[in-house]
Amino acid sequence: MMKNNAMAFSADDHRFMSRAIQLAKRGLYTTDPNPRVGCVVVNKGTIVGEGWHQKAGEAHAEVNALAAAGQRAEAATVYVSLEPCCHQGKTPPCTDALIAAKVERVVAAMQDPNPNVAGNGLQQLTNAGIIAEVGLLEIQAHELNPGFIQRMKTSRPYVRNKLAMSVDGRTAMADGTSKWITSEAARLDVQGLRAQSSAIVTGAGTILADDPAMTVRLENTERQPERIIIDTNLSTPVAAKILKQSGQTHILTCSDDEYAIDQLTRAGAKVITLPKVKNRVDLHAMMDYLNELEVNEVLLETGATLSGAMLEEKLIDEIIVYMAPVVMGDQARGLFRLPHLNSMSDRIELNLKSTRILGNDVRLTYTPDYIVK
Repeated sequence: MMKNNAMAFSADDHRFMSRAIQLAKRGLYTTDPNPRVGCVVVNKGTIVGEGWHQKAGEAHAEVNALAAAGQRAEAATVYVSLEPCCHQGKTPPCTDALIAAKVERVVAAMQDPNPNVAGNGLQQLTNAGIIAEVGLLEIQAHELNPGFIQRMKTSRPYVRNKLAMSVDGRTAMADGTSKWITSEAARLDVQGLRAQSSAIVTGAGTILADDPAMTVRLENTERQPERIIIDTNLSTPVAAKILKQSGQTHILTCSDDEYAIDQLTRAGAKVITLPKVKNRVDLHAMMDYLNELEVNEVLLETGATLSGAMLEEKLIDEIIVYMAPVVMGDQARGLFRLPHLNSMSDRIELNLKSTRILGNDVRLTYTPDYIVK
């Protein structure tokens, strides 16, 4: 029987599911575009197998855990942070492996939002005589994969807007210089955000002002996010650092300048023409394009103009602000360019999710008030 009753789970159930979620975090930087999933096999109260999904195209968490357990998986309870898949993708269905292993019980933290699964995996286990339960530590499991879940449900990725500011809310001096507002500890934390992101999105203005590489520079990095430049008029220089990095850089434009398109293509960029709205690239069309690329999580690293436009279009899901203990003055540039906010009733309210101290800086994480949970 498939059950969804969190009150029925025991202390041991919670302990073993917590371990499965901990294992899933090991795939934080590597599983994209697949979800991060962990699995624990328990027989007579003892963990006999553990596994996590390590990379798209490779074995899923359940298969790895069952392999570690071997024959001890028979009559065992399996704890998995996401409902086992029941369809053939790049790998066979995990439900087949669980049934073949003759497990007795499967506990999933949450139902898979993928329409190809969405409860069918648990039902398939139930039909095979396996006890299937769902809903244990669901919130924690959801936090593992906000982008995958959102893309499956809404066909658009989860967008984090990363900003660095002074105590007086400034992101760059009046002359445009912004390196470095924050400390090395904060910049290292940003590298972690980049590593877990499917794509980094920036604007042509940032490319022209700072010439960033927009790459992950952590040790042993196996995967670089897709790099996306929103460039309405194709002003990205062909010599820009971002075009010289490994992996793909996509330039999204509404310009039909064939010469510029040819030059940027020769420089290694993939130039995509999108509709023009409000004298800029249609940001909703940009999100559709990211969905086509199977982008789960976006890190928006850009200036006040693009950040403001994304916020105005309600396309930002999370705002991460690194606040440094410096004052930059009233002539310096602000966080968001939002010229249409004229009165207090127009303001966009934010909900504080968390705070962290990073060296001498403070990391503040917010969700915009328009996000409905």
